[in-house]
Order: sequence, then structure tokens, then C-alpha cells
Amino acid sequence: MASIADLPYKMHVTPDNTGLWHIQQTDEAAKKVSELLQEDMEKHHVFFNFEGFHNHIPHHLLALYGTGAAPPALAAAYANNASYQRPALAPHSSGSGAAADDEEKDARFLPWPEAARPYLGREEFYPDFLRFFQREIRRESSSSSGSGSSGGAGGGGWKAVVRRFLFGVDATGKTGGQAADDEMMVRLFAGVLHPLIQLMYGVEWAQEAVVAEALAQTAVHAGYLGEFLLGAERVARERGGPQQERVGVMELLEEVRRNEKIVRAARDGFANKIRMGVLAGAKDEMMALAARVTVRPEEVEERTAEMFNAALFVAAAAALAKEGKQPKFDFVLMHHVNASPFFVTISAADWVPAETKARLLEWKIRMDLLQYATCGVAELSLDKLPGYQPKKPEAGGSLAEIIARLHTFPDDGHAIKLDMKPKAGTG
Repeated sequence: MASIADLPYKMHVTPDNTGLWHIQQTDEAAKKVSELLQEDMEKHHVFFNFEGFHNHIPHHLLALYGTGAAPPALAAAYANNASYQRPALAPHSSGSGAAADDEEKDARFLPWPEAARPYLGREEFYPDFLRFFQREIRRESSSSSGSGSSGGAGGGGWKAVVRRFLFGVDATGKTGGQAADDEMMVRLFAGVLHPLIQLMYGVEWAQEAVVAEALAQTAVHAGYLGEFLLGAERVARERGGPQQERVGVMELLEEVRRNEKIVRAARDGFANKIRMGVLAGAKDEMMALAARVTVRPEEVEERTAEMFNAALFVAAAAALAKEGKQPKFDFVLMHHVNASPFFVTISAADWVPAETKARLLEWKIRMDLLQYATCGVAELSLDKLPGYQPKKPEAGGSLAEIIARLHTFPDDGHAIKLDMKPKAGTG
């Protein structure tokens, strides 16, 4: 296989498949977003430069589509961001052109994760991982139903692959399987949560091809967050795990702000304030604080709402924190809001074990604390929010008016994702 254009799963979004908002789209918009997502998968790499900046086109298109954008808005958003993408890389093919040979080539990643370790964290193997995970989804679909699926809401294959390769859950539902060493889980939260955001759209839209993209993207990210996430988990376990006294997210954020060693560790000028800052200068302190985050399986729904509200409040409060400065959302903190709907979807998923849901949520809250530490620990004042005045009040401030403006906003999708929160009654 010389390119990734021949992958078994194609993008196929239907008018009634619009994510958490559950709006009804048009046939024309569904066809357009499917075509553009397919073109992006075939033509573009996962990173648009050599510094690891992410291709946001799938998120942008699905966020627009899921809020009712028409085909011209979808096409304009795609054209605006396709212009600077790197071209897709070819898989490391056997060179024979025979499908059987290429499938044998994919077997380099098995048994998982031992055989895959030499390739993890290497962006040049993104197309190989993409092909591998698509084929694993096809194989799981074939074994469970006798045939593959072209997209839509069924998804037995992609769910099984996510459970197996990401969550370490075997066919019987037992955790601690093939991914028990968490090679993938720690990478899911890397890159300012981008692999998780990609998976969010794949799961929310039940799209095999997007899920495969997310797993491939996860595989090529660095794994250095393991020392923090697994370390905090270990400390929490030593303290009694979920039996610890429950501490609210807002209280823990204030403790981050009061810890001088943590605050001093993330200095301006570091290319990576997590790795070079907090984890280099205050790792033990940050892990000890993060270890106080525990979620019981029966608390997942409640604590998901707490996490979501806290992430949004932190981003909004930070935007207003500096007197005399124009209010602006912190670009990094935006991602922690934009990733939060994933946990709304997962909370309601019957195919994810309750213990895995709790663990994922614990890790998200711990990452929220870590990222707050790296972003200047802005004052979190509730008093400033009611007094905020929009720069252009005449433009209208209703949700419908804001969404309409964002459908033609010339960015790469961060703005529409920030506004695309679950509507009341959608879970």
C-alpha cells in the first residue's frame, strides 16, 4: 500500500449524527463534512509543522457541523486551514504493493505493547499506526458481526479496539490486559490534550476512521507525562485511593496557587513549561497535590460536572485576571475546556468499565491542576465575571448569535470548540 487513501474505513457522517447537541443537519452538510474529513485524512499529516503543532481540521469541521454550519462555512474553514498543512506521509510499506505483505508489515506492532515500543513517540510512523488501528477495527468488527462497518453509530469494532489498546480491557471486561503498562494512556493526555480531543470527536460521532486517527495520534506522542500521572496515581493508592477524604477541584486549584515551589517552577522562557518547569522543579510537590484527586466509580457523573465547571471557570477567570488588560482566553487553558465534553460522552458509555471512567476523570483533573500551575496561576475571582462587558455588545450575546459568528470566524477551530458545550438535556 503506497498511500493511506486505501484504508478500509471512510468518513461517513449522517444528518442525524451531530454529536452532543443532537441537532438535525442537512444532507448537503453531511455529505460536505464527510468529503472534507476524508480529504484531510488522505492528504494531510497529523502535525502541520516539525514542532509538533497539531492539525485541527477534524475538530474544526465536526464542531462547526455539530452546531449547524452550512456547507459554505464548512468549505471555507477547510480551505483556510488546509493551506498550511504538511502532506500525508506514506506508510512504511513492504514495497511489494501486495495487501498481504502490508498487513504482515503491520504485525510489527504485535504483540502489543512490547513490539510497538520502538515506534511509539515517532511521528514518521503515524500512517503506519493509522493503518494498523483501522485494520484492527475492521478485524474486530468482522469477528463480532461477520462484516465490517462503513461508519455511523454501531461501532462494535472501534469500541473493542479502544478498550483493548487504550484502556487495557480484554474481551471479558477484565482490566489490566495488553495495555496494563499504560503506554497509550499516558500519551492520550500529551500534546495539550490533543489526542484526547481527537478521540472525543471519534467517540462522540461514532466514526471508526476518526477513532483510528486518534489512536494513531496518541501513539506518536511522547510519554513523559507517565512520571506525573502514574506517579500521582501511585501516591494516591498508597494513601488509600478513593478512601481518601474527598477534596473539591476548586480547593485543589487554590492549593496549587499557594504552593510557592510549584508556582516558581514554571518560568517564562521554557519551551515546555510542564516538562522543563513544574516536573523538573517541583515534581514531588505537584504529584503529592495531584494524588489528592480521587474519584469513586459511583461519583463519575457528579464529578464530571464538577471538573467541567472548574475548567470553564478557570479559563474565564484567567481571561479577566489582569486589571487594565484586554480580556482574552489563555490559549492553553482553552484546551482543557475543549476536551471536557469527552467525559460527558464517556460517563454515559455502557462499553467503558466504571473503574476506567473514574480513572480517566482522575487523570483529567490532575492534568487540569498541572496545566493551571504552568499557566501563571491566575487569580480565580468570581467577582469579576458578572462585570465583564463584551468588546462589541452590539453584535449580540445570545448563544445562537455567537455560534453564527463563529461559523465564519477565521481561526482553526478553537473558538467554536470553546462554545460548543453540551446543551441542557443532552447529558
